Amino acid sequence: MPTMAAIAVEYPGPAYALTLRKIEKPRAGAGEILIKVAAAGVNRADLLQAMGLYPPPPGAPLMLGLEVAGEIAELGDGVVRHKVGDKVCALLAGGGYAQYAAAPAACVLALPKGVGLIEGAALPEAYFTVWTNLIDTARLKPGESVLIHGGSSGIGTAAIQLCAARGQTVFATAGSVVKCAACRSLGAHAINYRTEDFVQTVLEATGGKGADVILDMVGGDYIERNFHAAALGGRIVNIAFQSGMRATVNFTPMLRKRLTFSATTLRPRTNAEKGAIRDALLRDVWPLIEAGKIKPVIDSAFPLADAGAAHARMAGGEHIGKILLLS
Repeated sequence: MPTMAAIAVEYPGPAYALTLRKIEKPRAGAGEILIKVAAAGVNRADLLQAMGLYPPPPGAPLMLGLEVAGEIAELGDGVVRHKVGDKVCALLAGGGYAQYAAAPAACVLALPKGVGLIEGAALPEAYFTVWTNLIDTARLKPGESVLIHGGSSGIGTAAIQLCAARGQTVFATAGSVVKCAACRSLGAHAINYRTEDFVQTVLEATGGKGADVILDMVGGDYIERNFHAAALGGRIVNIAFQSGMRATVNFTPMLRKRLTFSATTLRPRTNAEKGAIRDALLRDVWPLIEAGKIKPVIDSAFPLADAGAAHARMAGGEHIGKILLLS
C-alpha cells in the first residue's frame, strides 16, 4: 500500500511535539482532488489544535494543515474543472502537513499567473478568510475605511493589500517598528499598539468619524475599544480572540453608533459555502494578484520534518506574513 511522509501530533496539549511519520497515502474520493504538496501554510489554528484547544470539525482529517499548494496527482469521480498536472492551491479542513493531501474540488484554485508552487501556499487560508469577513460579512464598500488588527500576520498582510488595491483607506495595528514598516509598505497607515492608542489615532486621522469596518483577531479589551474606534453604522468582525474569549464590555457605544458586531469561523463551513468564496476570489482577487497589485508575503519556510520549529516561529510572534512547510 503506498505511503507518504506526514506530521503527527504527539502528546496533544501545552507540551505537544510534532514528529514525521510514514502513513498511508490518501486517494481522491468522489468530488475530490489529490494534490502532491509542494508547500503547506502554517496557521495559528494548527497550534491551537495541537494544544487540544481547537478540535477539527466532524469528518475532517485529524492531521494539521489548512492550506497547500502543489500539482494535481489524481482526480476523483465527478471532477471536471481541473486535470492531472495542474498547478493549484487549496483550502483544507485538515491534512495539509503531508506529501499528499486530498481537497474538495470546490476548495481548489488554479494558481494565479506568476505565482510559484511554494508561494502559492500562502494564499488560500488568508484570502478565503479576508474575503468572506470583509466583503461578505462586513459589506466593505468602495471608498470606506478599514482598521485591520494584527496587520503583520498572514491574514493581516493579505487584508491590507486587498483593501489598498480596492481603494480603501487602511489602518493596521502591529507591535514593533519593523512590523509597522512592513504594514506601511503594503499600503496601510500603521499604528504601533505598544506606543500608540489606536482609537485616538484612527479618530484623528478620519476627522473624528472612525473606521467603517474593523477586522479583529485580538478580542479581550479590544472589543470595547473597537466600538470607540468605529464610525457611525460601522461593522466589526472578530475572527479570533487571542487575548481571551471573555471580556467585560460596555455596549453603550454600540447602541449609540448603531454598530454591527459579528464573529465568524471558516473551517466548519460546507464545501458549497467555501466554493462560493473560491469563485469570488477567482473573479475579484486573482486578477489583482496577476496584475502585481497583491503578492504573497512569506516570512519563512521550513522543511516538513521541522514543523516543530515552524510552530515555534509562529508562537514567538515575530513573524511577518506567512510561515510555510516544504514537503
